[in-house]
Amino acid sequence: MRRREFIAGLGAVAWPVAARAQQSERMRRIGVLMPLPGDDPVGQARFAAFKQRLDELGWKAGHDVQIDIRWAASDAADFRKYSTELLALAPDILLATGSAEVGPLLQATRTVPIVFTVVPDPVGAGYVDNLARPGGNATGFMTFEYGIGAKWLELLKEIKPGVTRAGVLRDPAISAGLGQFGAIQSVAPSVGLEVSPINVRDADEIQRGIAAFARSGNGGLIVTGSAQAVTHRGLIVSLAASYRLPAVYWDRTAVADGGLISYGPDVIDQYRQAAVYVDRILKGEKPGDLPVQAPTKYEIAINLKTAKALGLTVPPSLLARADEVIE
Repeated sequence: MRRREFIAGLGAVAWPVAARAQQSERMRRIGVLMPLPGDDPVGQARFAAFKQRLDELGWKAGHDVQIDIRWAASDAADFRKYSTELLALAPDILLATGSAEVGPLLQATRTVPIVFTVVPDPVGAGYVDNLARPGGNATGFMTFEYGIGAKWLELLKEIKPGVTRAGVLRDPAISAGLGQFGAIQSVAPSVGLEVSPINVRDADEIQRGIAAFARSGNGGLIVTGSAQAVTHRGLIVSLAASYRLPAVYWDRTAVADGGLISYGPDVIDQYRQAAVYVDRILKGEKPGDLPVQAPTKYEIAINLKTAKALGLTVPPSLLARADEVIE
């Protein structure tokens, strides 16, 4: 073989190898859909935790990955609009929070991998086949199982034993909202409580619902998990204080903002874990093979200043179990 032909042959072999190396080093694209306003400190903290963990895993924003983020502010029309926008950017993977976001994304794509956080019932909502082997293009992290509703009712009775009625704030537009209320309703008689739903689709509805509920005495509130509950947490906390209603929240951020008591998982940690799943999928694993994970620990947070304002004495046994006490 002549020297020129030999060199040409080497080039034919080397080019695909170089091309593959270049392709493997291309910047990857992550689409992030958040259900909060862009200036909400809770949303910013969650995204920061995700981005920091990605960085620790070797994915540097602007270098190894481009992150396209959309802030939907709990608006259903925005969820659909931004789902379409993000998919038009041809992402390698998507991160979504809550049932209200995951649903529109899965309607828009069954091929782009999706990692979700803060979803109460991904099987019941149809997002995955089962928790151990999701089977499709989505996997992620549950907030809790519906049985946690019994714990919320018990905490309400423990912090105010004389309460006989509970208004359950839920988002009826998502399956998780209906499921959470159904589970709470089924166990309420066993703890001596009568429950009624209060819808949280917008601020006006929340105001009307809580005002109507507060007209009768001996009441308290249970605030179930939803993007609407987080977005309107300031309003809910304010109304609970105005009507002197003890309230149990699913997320500690409401307690930090003046709510009475919460019982739920560490949501920030779910975003760190989500970064690990994004890393694994970008490296070749399939979302359908990664199990949906449930929290292993639930935390109690209590705001003693709020308890005092409501004229409540927190039992020492409850204080001893609290993971965080705000004074």
